[in-house]
Amino acid sequence: MKNKQLAESIIELVGGKENIISLVHCATRLRFALKDESKADAEAIKKQVGVITVVQSGGQFQVVIGNNVADVFSDIMALTNLSEKPATETPAGTKKGVVSKLIDLVSG
Repeated sequence: MKNKQLAESIIELVGGKENIISLVHCATRLRFALKDESKADAEAIKKQVGVITVVQSGGQFQVVIGNNVADVFSDIMALTNLSEKPATETPAGTKKGVVSKLIDLVSG
């Protein structure tokens, strides 16, 4: 695990593994679906060495990592035992609009 410390910090700061519905990644970002986004501490995550910024958009909590995102993703998956299947559960109180559904469809 190359980025175990960063992975552990991110897990803790998004509200713990119990708060994570699913996790996927793109070229530079970790894309979390969280049960309760209010449990996530975006400001503390932004201060972590290795994190560029945090973006909250379309029901996703995105942590921008950069080029080594796949390594951090692998470490988080190993530490949380999450499935790599897409989320079937949506965060509480979140309604997806047409644009968000379309983005999910295209990115899926």
